[in-house]
Amino acid sequence: MAFAPLFLAWLAGCSGRRSEPLRGAVDVSDPKVAHGQQVYMNRCDKCHPGGDAGLGPSLNNKPLPGFMVAFQARHGMGAMPAFTDEELPRAELDAVVAYLKALRRNG
Repeated sequence: MAFAPLFLAWLAGCSGRRSEPLRGAVDVSDPKVAHGQQVYMNRCDKCHPGGDAGLGPSLNNKPLPGFMVAFQARHGMGAMPAFTDEELPRAELDAVVAYLKALRRNG
């Protein structure tokens, strides 16, 4: 019983929620990152709100390289649908990857 408060504090620290950035707002001064944020909000935010887990898993705490994020977006996985070139052109996909990298650096 003496360890219960420590266990609860540890458990709270392990939360997957990271929507509150530790370093302030995400820097979107790079036009590619700003475009990625717009595309993300239109295409991804419904399932991964703010990069956090929602209907889909959290994205802002995954150290996946950009090519793996792009591969998953193109081919889908689990409940995530695949996005074709027509649905998510390459330039928009690259911008989303740039935004996710900025989001991770900020967390």
